[in-house]
Amino acid sequence: QVQLVESGGGLVQAGGSLRLSCAASGSIFIGNVMGWYRQAPGKQRELVAAITSGGMTNYVDSVKGRFTISRDNAKITVYLQMNDLKPEDPAVYYCNLDQRGLDYWGKGTLVTVSS
Repeated sequence: QVQLVESGGGLVQAGGSLRLSCAASGSIFIGNVMGWYRQAPGKQRELVAAITSGGMTNYVDSVKGRFTISRDNAKITVYLQMNDLKPEDPAVYYCNLDQRGLDYWGKGTLVTVSS
C-alpha cells in the first residue's frame, strides 16, 4: 500500500507563488517517478511535471520557466514550486507516484488564482 498526502494549495493572486508538497508513505521502491497532475473543471487531467528518483525532470510546456519540481528521496516527498501563477493554472493538483507499473494518487489539493 502507498499513501500520498498533498498540502500547500490555496488562493493566490495572479503573479503570485505557491509551493505544493506531497509526502509518500508505505511500500516505496527505488526507481519510481513522482509527479504532479492537474485537472480543471471540464478538462482532462494533465501532467504538469514529473521527476525520477535520479532527478530527471519533465514539464508541460505551459509551466516551463514558472514551475519547478523537486524531491527529497530521504523524506519521500515531492514538491512543486509554482511561480508567476496565471489565470489558466487553477485546478485540483494531484500527486502521483508511478512505480513498478502501478500508479498511486493523492486526493488532490485545490489551487485558485484570482485576477
